Amino acid sequence: MLKTEMRNPRTTHIDSMTTEQMLEVMQDENRVVTESVGAVLKDVAKAVDGIFRDMQAGGRLFYIGCGTSGRIAVADAAECPPTYWVSPDRVVGIIAGGDSALRTAVEGYEDSFEAGYHVMEPYRLSDRDSVIGLSAAGGAAFVLGALTAARERGALTVAITSNAGAPLTELADIAVCPDTGAEVVTGSTRMKAGTSQKIILNMISTSVMIKLGYVYENFMINLCPSNVKLRSRMIYITSQIAGISLEEAERHLKANGFDIRAAVKEASAV
Repeated sequence: MLKTEMRNPRTTHIDSMTTEQMLEVMQDENRVVTESVGAVLKDVAKAVDGIFRDMQAGGRLFYIGCGTSGRIAVADAAECPPTYWVSPDRVVGIIAGGDSALRTAVEGYEDSFEAGYHVMEPYRLSDRDSVIGLSAAGGAAFVLGALTAARERGALTVAITSNAGAPLTELADIAVCPDTGAEVVTGSTRMKAGTSQKIILNMISTSVMIKLGYVYENFMINLCPSNVKLRSRMIYITSQIAGISLEEAERHLKANGFDIRAAVKEASAV
């Protein structure tokens, strides 16, 4: 039986617990998640290094998932352009059933190998691309189809699942399998398994962007100035790196199209 479908003995009577007791046991299980991720960091590192190598050569990163996994995938991909000013077509999140499945469950697609296989066709994958398949149970046919298509085209394939030895791992060059165990509510993998996926994708995308040179020390230096909050952050970062006032930083940024590197270079030359 899949570990993600087993009954958790620590939550057998959660329906009769007080609210505080419910929250305490959920938090105890959240600690299991972070420990399980910590146990697979070597595999995460392999994925980061492989993806970095491919993206440095001009490749793209794709995330594929169904349901909760797909929503997590799309969210991480969507956050890369404003955070690191990478083109939206360089980090792509795909959810079974299309964007409408982000808000409403779309039945049938998860079980379609063919739909997953064909969803990759428009992207014309190559050996410079990387494809991460996410499935808590590790057997979603849609994701299996997508990874099969990716392998056929020579792309790097990565599996993220909470069940080691699941079918998804057999298609992957790199398998990341945090053992999150039985869920608080039996089979509700949006909880522990989903949390582990979010943590791992955060690690992968952040580490890859750091290695690509989009972070200086611990500052984001490739931000997109798309709103007031991000522009204010860019002013602060520029002032810190260049050792100048916020007013000076804003002036240099405006003079250089809100390019932090150019603004710091100009400020340093003054």
